[in-house]
Amino acid sequence: MGIEIERKFLLMGTGWREGSRGTPCRQGYLAVGPPVAVRVRLMGGKGMLNVKRATASISRDEFEYEIPVSDAEELLDGLCVGHIIEKTRHKVVYGGLTWEIDEFGGANEGLIVAEVELEEEGQRFNTPPSAGEEVSQDVRYFNSNLTQHPYSEWDDSVPGEMCSYMESEQDV
Repeated sequence: MGIEIERKFLLMGTGWREGSRGTPCRQGYLAVGPPVAVRVRLMGGKGMLNVKRATASISRDEFEYEIPVSDAEELLDGLCVGHIIEKTRHKVVYGGLTWEIDEFGGANEGLIVAEVELEEEGQRFNTPPSAGEEVSQDVRYFNSNLTQHPYSEWDDSVPGEMCSYMESEQDV
């Protein structure tokens, strides 16, 4: 079993684009939790199946397996719940770490989030100049929630069921 320790930030401006390379990605969810989120992804010519503990913590148990592209396509086209996420993932190295920047399309058009994976929760790191507000524990920005409550449909509040999701998962 792997442990993912991830921090997420909204991005400001376009300076991050310099030197980045983008890869189109489609992903959907077979289950959005709790207790787990089960994701299928097509990116870079590979199909992936991912099982992650559904929690608002920055550390999560995570299992990930490569699957045949044809299986990933069938799962995305027929078995996923909610909206399929369309995004371009850019990789940018800053401060000795690789930042994955997801530029969303489709129902989440306009949302750009930067993620960095860490070795431990307390690890120090420098944020890029384009990094804005940290949203690591804001459940609205979890990809699994974006399939159910796309960015294009947000108002100024967190939908009630998302608040209860976060509260129930803090106890897991």
